[in-house]
Amino acid sequence: MEIGAIIAGLLTLAIYSFLYKDNPVYKAAESLLIGLSIGYALVIFWQSTIVDLLVKPLFGEGKLILAMPFVLGLLMFSRFSQKTSWLSRIPIAFMIGAGAGVSIPAMLYARTLKQVSASVAPLFNESGALNLSEMVIVIGLISTLSYFYFSRKNEGAIGKVAKVGTYFLMIFFGATFGYTVMSRLSTLIGRVEFLLTDFLHVIK
Repeated sequence: MEIGAIIAGLLTLAIYSFLYKDNPVYKAAESLLIGLSIGYALVIFWQSTIVDLLVKPLFGEGKLILAMPFVLGLLMFSRFSQKTSWLSRIPIAFMIGAGAGVSIPAMLYARTLKQVSASVAPLFNESGALNLSEMVIVIGLISTLSYFYFSRKNEGAIGKVAKVGTYFLMIFFGATFGYTVMSRLSTLIGRVEFLLTDFLHVIK
């Protein structure tokens, strides 16, 4: 048995020992996992971002345009001093502005425009037949929006349509929860398979 498989198996059992109760073995494995993850991420970030994208192009290739992000990065360390901590607001403002400028259009397209375009698709296809999937989308959209229409009480026709919207909401939440459970179970199955095959060799 390889030493890597032994260490991985023991650490997996240490993590799953939390199912019994909180214990020092679990805390040690948890701390080791967090520490190794942070250390690995820092090394990858230093090499792939700081060295490859900043240090080598700026000091090795002479790309002076990278001097500006280099200076902004150094200003982030001004927070360690109370007298110069206000300088860190400059790179933070650049980060927030650039992040918002990149993420807002992307989120607007993915979460708004694509949803709107899917809800206004034609109800009839080229052959003239009714597109049932689009009909379900339209019914779900109208009924769900009726549920969140708070300008009047959900009574009468609006109340009946809003009740249909609650069913669509429950289906959505149930599907989301089911997908989350399924992904967690797949992770559990993968760990149990590793324990039974590579670690304990119960299954070949």
